[in-house]
Parts: sequence; C-alpha cells; structure tokens
Amino acid sequence: MESPDATPRLKAAILIVSDTASKDPASDKTANALAPILAAEGKWETPAIKIVPDNVFQIQQAVCDWTDGPNWYNLVLLSGGTGFAVRDNTPEAVSPLIHRHAPGLVHGMIAASLKVTPFAMMARPVAGVRDKSLIITLPGSPKGAMENLDAVVKLLPHACLQTAGGSSRVMHAGGVKKLEAEAGVSSTSEQRQHDHHHHHHHGHGHGCGHGHVVPKAHTSSADRPQSNDPSAGPNRRYRSSPYPMLSVEEALLQISEHTPEPTIIEAPVNLSVVGSVIAEDVYAAEAVPAYKASIVDGYAVIATDSPSGPSTKGIFPVASVTHANVGGGLVPLQPGNIARITTGAPLPPNANAVVMVEDTVLASSTPDGTEEATVEILTGDIRPGENVREPGSDIALGSKILSRGDVISPVGGEIGLLAASGIRTVKVFKKPRVGVLSTGDELVEHDDPRTLTGGQIRDSNRPSLLSCLQAWGFPTVDLGIARDTPAGEIEHALRDSLRGVGRASSSVDVIVTTGGVSMGELDLLKPTIERSLGGTIHFGRVSMKPGKPTTFATIPFKEATSTTEGAQQERQSKIIFSLPGNPASALVTLNLFVLPSLHKLSGLGESSQALASKPWMAPQLGLPRVAVVLTHHFPLDPKRTEYHRAVVTASRSDGRLYATSTGLSGTGQRSSRVGSLASANALVVLHPGRGVGIKGEIVEALMMGPVHGCDTRLIC
Repeated sequence: MESPDATPRLKAAILIVSDTASKDPASDKTANALAPILAAEGKWETPAIKIVPDNVFQIQQAVCDWTDGPNWYNLVLLSGGTGFAVRDNTPEAVSPLIHRHAPGLVHGMIAASLKVTPFAMMARPVAGVRDKSLIITLPGSPKGAMENLDAVVKLLPHACLQTAGGSSRVMHAGGVKKLEAEAGVSSTSEQRQHDHHHHHHHGHGHGCGHGHVVPKAHTSSADRPQSNDPSAGPNRRYRSSPYPMLSVEEALLQISEHTPEPTIIEAPVNLSVVGSVIAEDVYAAEAVPAYKASIVDGYAVIATDSPSGPSTKGIFPVASVTHANVGGGLVPLQPGNIARITTGAPLPPNANAVVMVEDTVLASSTPDGTEEATVEILTGDIRPGENVREPGSDIALGSKILSRGDVISPVGGEIGLLAASGIRTVKVFKKPRVGVLSTGDELVEHDDPRTLTGGQIRDSNRPSLLSCLQAWGFPTVDLGIARDTPAGEIEHALRDSLRGVGRASSSVDVIVTTGGVSMGELDLLKPTIERSLGGTIHFGRVSMKPGKPTTFATIPFKEATSTTEGAQQERQSKIIFSLPGNPASALVTLNLFVLPSLHKLSGLGESSQALASKPWMAPQLGLPRVAVVLTHHFPLDPKRTEYHRAVVTASRSDGRLYATSTGLSGTGQRSSRVGSLASANALVVLHPGRGVGIKGEIVEALMMGPVHGCDTRLIC
C-alpha cells in the first residue's frame, strides 16, 4: 500500500453483544444505526454484522474469526456489554485479545460523550490493535454508539491503513495539515474558532432552526472589536456575545436559584383560588356530616341488637316526615313509631337505623289520601346503624383535610372539601402576575387593519404567550409593544410595568419580553436591563435549538408604598425573561424556562412532608416529562440540544407513547417553524449528535398538552 488513494475500500465488521438481541435479532437497532455512518465516509465496504449473547467465550470467538487468518477485517466494532451490570463482559473479553492498546481513541470517545452526559464517566471503552485489525468497543444504545463512532470515524481509515502495514513516511508526506485535510478534520484551534462562530452569531428576531440556513460568521473573535459599553456607538459595540453559553440544565438551575420564594396570602374560598397551592395545613372547622344522616330514602326506626327485643318487622304508624332541608328541632321518635325520611336528612332523636323504602309497603293512608298513615316493614333484620352516616364519618371535626403544597385543582374535589368542612378563607401562595411585552420597530398589532409596508410584521408572539400563560392559570397583563427607537422607550415600558402604571394597573411580578436579545444594533434588552435598570443577567445564551439567545435576569425593585418613619424599605427582586423574537423560539422557551419559575413562585415546590415521602404524588415544576418512542428518524443538531415540536400519541394496542414530528413534510424537508407549533402537544428532547435519532429509539419528551389516542400500533 503506497498511498491511501490507491487502496480499495476497507472492510468493517459490527458485533452486537446482547442477550436480548441474540434471542430476538429484530430488537437490535444499533447495527443499522452504525452502518450509515461508515457508508457516509465512502471508504468502507458494507459491514458484516453478527449478534452474540453476553458471553466472554462467544465474544472472543467472534472477534478472533474476524481478526485472525487470511480473511481478516480492517475494523471490528463491538456494541454492548460495556457498562457495570453483572453481564457486561465485553471489556474483559476484548482486552486480553489486544496486542497494542489505543488510549487516544478511548479518550476521544469519552470526551465526545461527556459533552452530552456526565454518565460518560461510567463508560468502559476499549480500543486497540490485534494483528492487522483495529478493534473498538462502543456503548449498547444506538445513540451512544453513534456518538462514540462519530467522534473517531474520520480518523479510522488512516489508523487502519497504518495497522495494515502502510508506510508512515508516505502517509505523513505533506505533514499533519495534509492528513487532516484528507480526513476532513481540523486542528483544535480551528475547531475552537468554528465552534465560537456557530454559537455566537444570531440575527435579530430569528433563530437557527426549521426552515432556515444556519448563519455562520467568517471571522474569528480576535478580529472583532470587543466592548463592555454597547451605548458607545457602532464602532465600539459588541461584535460577539459576552455571555457564556450555558446548557439547558445549567440555565434551569440558575432560574431555580434566583426565583424568589413564594408569597403567602389569605384568600376567600371561591373560584378565585382554583389552581392555587395551599400554604399551610388546613383542618376541618365542621364535621361532615354534622348529624346522623340517612343514606337512603325510607323510614327511620328504632332498631336493637337484642334477639328478644322488638323486631322491625310489622305495621307501624308514620309519626313524622323528615326532609334534608328541614330546619329547627326534630320531634323525638317514640318506640313503636317510624318516620318517613329522605336521603341526606337527619335522623330524628332516638332513631338509630333506616329501612329502605324498597323493604316496605303502604298499609293505609290518611282520610284525605294525601299522606301515609301506616306502613308495613317486610324485614325484621334491620340492625342499629344500618343505612346511617354517623357524625364526622366523612370528615371529622378538626381533622387535616389538605396539606401544605396541595393544589386546589380545577378537576379535583379540593374546593368542595373546603366548602363542605366550613372553611371560609384559606392561606395560599399568591399566583405571580405576568406582564408580556413585545419589542421592535418592525412590529404592528396583529389586529391592525392597515396593510403592512416595508419590513413590518404582525406581532403574533404577544397573543400566543398571553394565551399560554392564561391557560396555565396565571393572571396576565398585556404590556403592548415597545419600540427600539426612540432611545429609552424599552426602559420606560419596563419601569412602568414594575411600578404598575400605564398599561399595568398594578405592579407585575414577572416580565416576559420577546425580541431584542440577539446581537443586532437595536437589540437593546440586555444593555437596558444591566445599565439602565441595574439588573443582573444570570444567563444570556443557552445551548439549545431553538432559543439560543434566551435571557434570564433579576432587577432590584423597591415598592412605592409608605413605611414606618425611619424604617428602611427592603428591595425586592423582580424577574425578567427576555425570549427570542422568533415565534417558535418564544413559545418553546416560555414552556421550558418561564413555566418552572412561575410554578416555584406559585408554591408548587412547597410540597408537604407527606408528599415528600411519596414523590410520585408531588407536583412537578415545569412541563411533565415522559418517555416516547420515535416513529421515524429525527435529524440531530451536532452542537445543541433541540426541542423538536411533535405530536405524542398513546397506542391502545401496546400502551406506549409515540412521537411524530410536526416539522417534517412528506419530502423530508423542514416545514414552517410557526406551522410546526400549531398541532404540537410535546417537545421531543434530542441531544446533540451526528446523524439522526433512530426510529424506534426511546427518548424524553416534555408534554405541552393532552396526549392523543390511537387504535393502532404505530411502529411495526
């Protein structure tokens, strides 16, 4: 082999190590996920594939078949059995077979996985050479195996050619740069610059996502002027974002740490408290029922347990009639008499049981025929307490009926429980009041009848965000549109909303803005928050798609209320979420970041000790998270976690949840980003990677709405 160009395609083999797949080969998804990665490089033959159980001998036998003898393979990939489970024996099986270890490949794979999950530290990969074959072990999951192979795949042809006996002198002719160019990789410094461009560039009001070409800068950060004074003019303003890129998890942690503790108020028990969280344990003020009550329509009687006592069987005069709405005192029931009684009515004094009307017949009526005079009871087996609810049998006086952290659900019985037990007011956590402000000179009210001109666009974000917030049960304020020019309009709009003047009739607790958070000359939200309002930006960029420039900040604020003379009024923290201007980005980040903060402010994190011992019953902050099965391949972003809009359907045939993208058309191209939200009920979480999320793979999804039902199995 004199040069790589003169070499035919290399031979590869994939060994799947799995007890399950060895019994049911159709259950394996990894081999089909790895083969396209090799094929995309154009340097490999179609790989051989074999499945063996987690058995050391069978693993070693398969590897030796592919590496020893005349029909050896250049590359042997093993997937599965690399974890800590008792049956995970792949590293122990492969290590003794290796003649020369390749720790650099192992380091590269682990480094790539650590960018996705810290659990990569628990991986046990092995890489090395046996005779002329390169052997690499990969994780068992399709996604993990793809990530590890992606990290090293471009280097493997060069490694295999050297392993097979290629001349290092010839291969290295032209230096490392030539080798990197042939392999399609770049040096560390070049890669760092590329990553910098990818993460920093973001146009005003747009996101990198469905239906758009990802913007890419053609200069390095060293070529651009840097300034911490964005108001100093266009020659000195920021050219790249000064805010570090946080992961979604890091951003959520910042939100949790800087969201203030909830405020406790006392509220009347009426429909206004529906959706509120109880702030302290609630005890019944009255017993339910407050008296002995009949649970059937029939006749109140005096029953006895004594065999020699009077029997309830016979003909008895009807002494009185008791209805559920009777007020005042009741005449005591005398022995030998019975009383007509309706369901829920109190038993007259002395009565201790009720005979169902079905166990009686009319014996006689009054002379005018309008009422019962005597009734025959057909059974003598009625015992004391039969068909009677004792006082406090439903709710005992002074018993705890609700706990701190319980939610007064609109579909539950909490408000009925409070009403029934005599509770007139209850302490709850105050629901945060949210103001929504759109920013931008280009915006026009959505209902403006005038024809759009120039670069104008209708403000669709504000109605969408307000609608979503109201559906969650939070009081909202429409703060309108703040123009980028003249200078100071955004600042005045924010100050007015905090003070409760202008469009905000009272002070808001949380401000949600949309637009003006990227790197454009008129993207003024971040400098306004920091320089004009004295706020603190806790993060200004998130490694996610869509929604990278999402910003979270707190502003010190002093209420304009009178205080005791000489007392120093304390400042409060008000929250600002500045969301991107792109409609899909705005709604995704509202669901992902704003909702958990509002939940904490409304007390959902204050679950009681009882619920803490039963975490499956405790309310969760943010959107519910579920596991879903992908119904087709989902494209992955190589750098950022994507929150892909999807429809999640529950199959009645197998009980599983399935996710189908709303952002892919029949041709496989991304559809309109706004249109992709119209029917979505979930955000599928797709971690960064090369290639696609595999059909049939189980991933996490955040549910934005109800799950749809389906009568058929969606994946064969």
